[in-house]
Amino acid sequence: MALTNLPGGFDYNSTRNKLLLTEYGRNVQNMVKYIVALPTKEERNKYAQVVIDLMGFLNPHLRDVADFKHKLWDHLHIISDFQLDVDSPYPKPSPEAIHLKPEPLKYPHQRIKYKHYGKTIEMMIEKAKSIEEPERRRHMVQAVANFMKMAYVQWNKDSVADETILSDLYALSNGELKLEDNINLNRVEFRPNNFSAQNNNNRGGRTNNQNNRGGGGSGRTNNNNPRNNNQNRGRNTGGAKKY
Repeated sequence: MALTNLPGGFDYNSTRNKLLLTEYGRNVQNMVKYIVALPTKEERNKYAQVVIDLMGFLNPHLRDVADFKHKLWDHLHIISDFQLDVDSPYPKPSPEAIHLKPEPLKYPHQRIKYKHYGKTIEMMIEKAKSIEEPERRRHMVQAVANFMKMAYVQWNKDSVADETILSDLYALSNGELKLEDNINLNRVEFRPNNFSAQNNNNRGGRTNNQNNRGGGGSGRTNNNNPRNNNQNRGRNTGGAKKY
């Protein structure tokens, strides 16, 4: 027998209006829609303040954001599709400002001559070239050379001769910066991460416990007199006597 008394007008999500700000939910959007339809501005102001408090309660993480109340009022106007006429303590946002897309970031397209030194070295060299005082310039150039050596070792994970660093410094500065040939730069050694080295040692998952194999440190207990354990077997050491 076919069912004839079927309820009509099902309320599906696909037939509802789109949620403008999903973090506040369907009920808040219905409240704002009700406020927009109120006849007097006094009522709209009263109920708008109640909805603002409710929005702050539903999203407590916004309390840590600067201009907390300002953001809530902006969201209220967005939910109303900018049709709410109330006395807001903050200026009403415009749809153009809300949907304005930021300009794409401009990534630097600069050619680095020696990539293992990086762009910072080139900037430091240009700074050193602008120093006119001879003594200060010499200290700056030596500091740049030590930094280059550290960057080289971090990149190649190997030692490097001071002559190589001084040659690269001379090439990067177009022959303007040069140190004495007999100068000694700071000693730099590559040290692997201790955590990585520990993981490599324990990669097999085995623990070498020398004391667990035989010897006095083993987990076994040696009973030299096993008979002593059986001497008291069957002997009543406490409690009432059995007859």
